[in-house]
Amino acid sequence: MAALWEQTLASAEREDWGYVRLVQHLCDSEAQDRRERKMQRLLKAARLPDGKTLGNLEEKLLPAKIRRQLPSLLEGHFVERAENVLAFGLPGRGKTHFLAALGRELILRHGYPVLFTPTFKLVQQLLTAKKELRLETALKELDRYPVVILDDLGYVQQDREEMEVLFTFLAERYERRSVLISSNLVFSKWDQIFKDPMTTMAAIDRLVHHALILEFNGESVRAQNAKQREQENKNATVCALGSTPSSAPNGADDSVPPKAQTPNQTQA
Repeated sequence: MAALWEQTLASAEREDWGYVRLVQHLCDSEAQDRRERKMQRLLKAARLPDGKTLGNLEEKLLPAKIRRQLPSLLEGHFVERAENVLAFGLPGRGKTHFLAALGRELILRHGYPVLFTPTFKLVQQLLTAKKELRLETALKELDRYPVVILDDLGYVQQDREEMEVLFTFLAERYERRSVLISSNLVFSKWDQIFKDPMTTMAAIDRLVHHALILEFNGESVRAQNAKQREQENKNATVCALGSTPSSAPNGADDSVPPKAQTPNQTQA
């Protein structure tokens, strides 16, 4: 308001605004400025990977079922219901990009605090907090985020202590906060993560109780993009060769001698 006061007052006097309009304009400007600064703070705190936005998400490469579910997810109601989103698929299928783009939109459209983190990094942070006797404090800090995105759960090869802090984190958020997870391991192989069968069953039960499961079962997005780039390079090469100027008259190839004419052709 202070920054805009002189400019706004001059406009008010010039255009004969009333007091109500003057105050309303200042309040609206202040509110808009606060919203923009809040968005910037949330985006910075989210630690989302650069370049993975909804704008450059290649939706046509996603499975049809996921494309149909995307508009509903963007509405953000699943966050209000503390539901989870679990994305499964082999590497390169677009899981990370999809969840990162969704997280960014939850910030921009709804103002939800979001945290994106590789699973191994979160586990190490929680394990350090436990050793320093401040695990409860660390979990409360994470609780400030209605949405936590755990990327690449399947790559975590954990010992028992690491498994315990991850399970504690998931149990603490159960039915209160949303967790978005990408994993290259189906549930039947999660014993590789949690080691103990009972803990594995308990973790899966909490996650899927209120969850939407997305299966990224198409061809690798990276492979498709590589094929597309290769084809584009081939087309560019063909066009370049086809447009190379020739020194021969009428575009003829002067490296090939002309065919001898038959008598009939000469006479003609």
